[in-house]
Amino acid sequence: MSVAIVTDSTADLPPELTRSRSITVVPLTLNFEGKSLLDGVDIRPDEFYRRLPAATIHPTTSQPSPGRFAEAYASLLTDHDSVVSIHISEKLSGTYASARQAADMTDPMRVRVVDSELVSMSLGLITLAASALASSGADVETIEAKVIDMRPHVQTYFSVATLEFLRRGGRIGRASALLGSVLQVKPVLCIRDGQVTPLERVRTFERALNRVVELTREVDRGHGVCVIVGHADAEADAERIARELDPIAETLTIQPLGPVVGAHAGPGVVGVGCYPAELLPLGIKPASSAQTRA
Repeated sequence: MSVAIVTDSTADLPPELTRSRSITVVPLTLNFEGKSLLDGVDIRPDEFYRRLPAATIHPTTSQPSPGRFAEAYASLLTDHDSVVSIHISEKLSGTYASARQAADMTDPMRVRVVDSELVSMSLGLITLAASALASSGADVETIEAKVIDMRPHVQTYFSVATLEFLRRGGRIGRASALLGSVLQVKPVLCIRDGQVTPLERVRTFERALNRVVELTREVDRGHGVCVIVGHADAEADAERIARELDPIAETLTIQPLGPVVGAHAGPGVVGVGCYPAELLPLGIKPASSAQTRA
């Protein structure tokens, strides 16, 4: 391909999918139990969620250094004309700023860095869309413009078991308004303007998951939706959502949230990233989809 696609590990894409789609993933760092671990490289989701309950100090995270990005860009530019590098919302992480600095260090004319204004499942979706365009031969200007055009149409809906992890990690955004509630409610959250934003408060987690499904169905314009269902150690809930969305899903995968995202969202999170399929169909329904599980 003449254009290489880069993202960061908060896209939470399965390694086998990034390999098959020729997507380069630059990992963030998880600072956990006295060690600095590369997200998805030194520690995988299953190990992280197994060890998290016993942790005495809340894990922290840090963005990749500009040097790490620059190394990836320089390597890719040896056999690609250009790079499009798509990253977690600038309002949630310093990763985008680090990538911009690396582009300036490498070749700013050939490396385009895009703030996705998204995270996790939705960042993964928009990265897959960019990869599909690159594999079809689209040039760097077309890919960059399409990603920017798609951003407001990519929706993120999720619920958390507790807001405490978002609060501790400083990523709670507008959802901080929910912290003082005396009611035992479960929030339905979204990503708006690049930050965590509350949509609704419902009485039970079951109802919150129902609302996530309903909101995702509303994205369908009659041609289906591209959907990634993500979860933090809550696979059964994720599979249930996937089964309910399968009839309208042009693309459907289930993936665990990686350690960096999980450190901020906390265990028990379930959510979706989605967009109307007519914007750019991806045609991904692997063996792990709800269709084959049913």
